[in-house]
Amino acid sequence: MEGLKRKDLLDIQSLTTEEITLIFQSARYFKDLFTRSVKTVPVLRGKTVCTLFYEPSTRTRISFELAAKRLSADLINVAVATSSVVKGESLIDTVHTLEAMNADYIVMRHAASLAPHFLSKNIRASVINAGDGFHAHPTQALLDAYSVLEKRGSLEGLTIGIVGDIKHSRVARSDMELFKRLGARVILCGPPTLVPDEFKIYDVDISYNLDDIIPELDAVNMLRIQLERQKGSHFPSFREYHRQYALTADRLERCKSDVIVMHPGPINRGIEIDHQVADSPNSIINGQVTNGVAVRMSIFYLLAGGTPLEEMEKS
Repeated sequence: MEGLKRKDLLDIQSLTTEEITLIFQSARYFKDLFTRSVKTVPVLRGKTVCTLFYEPSTRTRISFELAAKRLSADLINVAVATSSVVKGESLIDTVHTLEAMNADYIVMRHAASLAPHFLSKNIRASVINAGDGFHAHPTQALLDAYSVLEKRGSLEGLTIGIVGDIKHSRVARSDMELFKRLGARVILCGPPTLVPDEFKIYDVDISYNLDDIIPELDAVNMLRIQLERQKGSHFPSFREYHRQYALTADRLERCKSDVIVMHPGPINRGIEIDHQVADSPNSIINGQVTNGVAVRMSIFYLLAGGTPLEEMEKS
């Protein structure tokens, strides 16, 4: 199989298991490039990548931009806050303007769920979903799964906890879909107000007591409280939340000795995770950032049709 048999990458559900495996295989090659003195390859030379972020982002936007540059693409970063969007320009008009400039890829983050899906149906360029509303964050899920795979060789039979603000998290939705696809058992944990019963439709386990599940976890993904998405209070105080749901040094001691600690960032130290844990040998948080560049390079490469990797070696 060469490349992804699709124009866009919008969610985890639409990817086949074969395509997911291909993304991981290519990511391993691109990660090897990071150790070399010359870290670029000419895969996207002559192509234009546009990042269009309607919501704030540091890690995801920079990761996509670095991935594009390492593939030798031309890069356009649209600062929405200072663009014609603030003058009332519609999404479709903004994108058609970019298409008229011959953009080949549009990496989009938007507060509205399914906005990238709408975009993909109205534009020739490839659309990559960098997060849409509460719906999906497929590249984050891919880099999360790849990071666990790198440590354990397989997700089959692992128990992975996703802890925190599940209700408002597109990362949680994409992670649970992909982790389960790859054979892991998923446990969601957090206050009842942030882990509603509706998540049972995903065929995952739900717990409201972190201490009960800590000993059985092979990996734990700690999510931040997304205050910018919440309406009203979902727990009494940050102090109370930390007491019940933070991954503290004491809780880490009760985990398996080789438990994998993850976080999609940005981290709120002292709320959902303590600094001793975030910086512990069990933490792969910085590794997730590194892997994010490799996975996104892989996605660009495969959406471009892909070529045998040994041919790139000769370039």
